[in-house]
This record gives sequence, C-alpha cells and structure tokens, in this order.
Amino acid sequence: MNIDKFKQQHLAILASIDALRQLARGGVAAQAQAIAEQIIAMSGLIKLHLAVEQRYLYPAAQACGVAKVAQLGRQYENEMHGIAGAYLDFAGRWNTPVRLAAEPDAFRSEANTVLHALFQRMRREDHELYPAVETLA
Repeated sequence: MNIDKFKQQHLAILASIDALRQLARGGVAAQAQAIAEQIIAMSGLIKLHLAVEQRYLYPAAQACGVAKVAQLGRQYENEMHGIAGAYLDFAGRWNTPVRLAAEPDAFRSEANTVLHALFQRMRREDHELYPAVETLA
C-alpha cells in the first residue's frame, strides 16, 4: 500500500498547527477571526485524513496477514477514536471569533493539550505504523 498521501496529509496538518500557533502568538483576542478560520480549515484536513485512514489504512493493515501489522492497525484504529473526538470537540468549541476573544486563556490551554496529543499521534504513525505498512509492499 502506498502511504505517501498519508504522509503528505500529516505535513499539511503540521503546517496548519504551526500556522495556528503563529496566529495565537499575535494574541488570541486580536487574532480571533483568523484563528477561527484556521481551525475550520485545519478541521477539513483532519477530517479528510481520519476518514481515509478509517476507510483504507486500518482495514488494509488489519487484513494483511502479518500479525504485528494487523495488531498495529487495530491498536491505532481504537486509539484514533479518543484523539479524533477530543480534536472535534476542541474545533467545535473554538471555531468562532466571539468565543476565542472571550476566553483566550481557556483556548490556549485546550489547544496545547489537544494539539500536542494530535502531534504525538502523528509522530507515532510516522515512526511506527507507516513503516510497518510500507513493509507490506
């Protein structure tokens, strides 16, 4: 299975996270409109990535016939639900400028927690899951 698209999507998501951080450094209240727009755009990328993983990557890994890769596919699929749910809750809560401007410290705190978990998950996929899947080709 060619996973180049998954890797490219990770790079796009990481760039979006970085753009969000840059905006927040300019002041959450002052950049509320741009931050909300960035969250909405980033959510589109993340939802697409999650959907493609769910539909193609995890089933392929689980059905590959290699026990270690199949187990990784199940593990990552199971873990994804919690991480995806936390991100979607975050995005739904912070995609409006009014809320961002009203609660900048709460946004920063939640963004640090959720985006760090997302970043760590992508790193694990890049270093563990993706190489395992690539060995199947």
